[in-house]
Amino acid sequence: MTASETPPMATPRVAAGALFFDDEGRVLLVRPTYKPHWDIPGGYVEPGESPRAACIREIREELSLTVHVGPLLVVDWAPANNEGDKILFVFNAGHFDADMQQRVAFRDGELAEWRLVAPDDLPEYTPDRLTRRIQTAVNARREGSPTYTEHGVIP
Repeated sequence: MTASETPPMATPRVAAGALFFDDEGRVLLVRPTYKPHWDIPGGYVEPGESPRAACIREIREELSLTVHVGPLLVVDWAPANNEGDKILFVFNAGHFDADMQQRVAFRDGELAEWRLVAPDDLPEYTPDRLTRRIQTAVNARREGSPTYTEHGVIP
């Protein structure tokens, strides 16, 4: 088969983020300076970088925290009109304790603040499909089983 005979293939953008949890089961959200809604810590995967490594790097860059990223919670196929195909990985970053909260520092200007939010309150902060993705990740953590979703919904 020649290159001209190769069928078209998806070339999705890939991003990875993390969920941190406090003792009450609230999740850490961050408010980016470059978009109108809250998000989870994370960002795009660079060429040659694994999603897990990207997640660790983004947490270090955005929050100034070096953390162990635990198990995968969700893989979400979530194409966007302005960006094309996207695959998003959400990892469990574990407990967001008082020591970590004190060490958070926004050094790169991408984030303005952080907040711990109950899963039921997510719609006040995040777009619908991100709310669904986070709530699915919370359930996956509780059940101990990673989940595949499309636009944050289990197909």
